[in-house]
Amino acid sequence: MPDLWHQFGEDLQLGVTGDLGLATDAALGQQRVLRRLLTSLGGYIWQPGYGASLGQFVGQPSNAAGIRGVIRGQLFREAAVARMPEPTVGVRADNDGIVYVTVRYTDVPSEQTQIFDFSLGGPV
Repeated sequence: MPDLWHQFGEDLQLGVTGDLGLATDAALGQQRVLRRLLTSLGGYIWQPGYGASLGQFVGQPSNAAGIRGVIRGQLFREAAVARMPEPTVGVRADNDGIVYVTVRYTDVPSEQTQIFDFSLGGPV
């Protein structure tokens, strides 16, 4: 079942006919993964265990292994993320304290590789 097209941190998108756009297939899975990773634990009052709380790493000394572990643990909670091949997570920090994350996984329904990037602590 499709969801509204809503990339985390952006506005809702319009569809081709002017109504609200829908996310389906691999885009739907990617939006759900990103939403889970960037939501603070307890941010959804009806799902208190949902979210990776990656914001806790902002302003802290870089902990690539800790960030990678949190992300991998959360990826396996999404049905769209295939267990095999295992997802990969790249984490690197620059001298300004911004942490850049690259996530790569196989989408279960489409069997396509999905890759996306985001940053913690500043704009990409």
